[in-house]
Amino acid sequence: MDLKLNEALASGYTSPSQRARILTEDWVARQAYCLECATPKLSQFSSGQPVADFFCSNCHEEYELKSKRNAIGPKLLDAGYCAMLNRLASDTNPNLFVLSYNSSDFFVTNFFIIPKRFFVPEIIEKRKPLAPTARRANWVGCNILLSGIPQTGKIFLVRNGRVEPRDRALATWRKTLFLRDEKDISAKGWLLDIMRCIESLGKPNFKLDEVYAFEAELRTLHPENKHIKDKIRQQLQVLRDKGYLDFMSRGHYRLA
Repeated sequence: MDLKLNEALASGYTSPSQRARILTEDWVARQAYCLECATPKLSQFSSGQPVADFFCSNCHEEYELKSKRNAIGPKLLDAGYCAMLNRLASDTNPNLFVLSYNSSDFFVTNFFIIPKRFFVPEIIEKRKPLAPTARRANWVGCNILLSGIPQTGKIFLVRNGRVEPRDRALATWRKTLFLRDEKDISAKGWLLDIMRCIESLGKPNFKLDEVYAFEAELRTLHPENKHIKDKIRQQLQVLRDKGYLDFMSRGHYRLA
């Protein structure tokens, strides 16, 4: 994988956003591969496509691209808030490629994918409406809160300027395919929150009591639930049944 952007392609553009779009879309078209079926090259939609930027001609998986110069922060600027929520409730939401590049030498520094199965309303932040004097007066945009996504939902193809092994990326993609089966958005949100809590422990083996320590945080996220510990045990059982966790002994678990 060549991490250098082709600067010559953007020589005729003056707008920084246009230059970034031309450079990064060209790079993804040349270097990215499909995580679903491992097809080594993606096809690019025409500019009129409302949501996705790329698709796999073999399995028809779709991908949207968000790019940023230099570091990627905890939030990603996205489109309209209502439109995004509608996408989450439908089958039209594509997977998301996130790309950052160094503005001094135009090398890709980080490139990862967030599978669409990780998108739930809780990670979509509503922004303030545009001013009444703006061209799109009162329009409401949104941010994607990357901090609300478990690390296993950020599959790196390039990390800190180094290409990640393809086999590892494909295995990580397959590890969470079970989330596709969960059609209930609220239930999926619970699973993702428990996965994030487990990851924050920073170790492969953990105890039930350690997950119980997140009870207050989970109660804030899910105020309608009055039985947080019961819910934690239930979600751990689901993750065990899906092969994400191994049950070692009473109250002891391990990441699979």
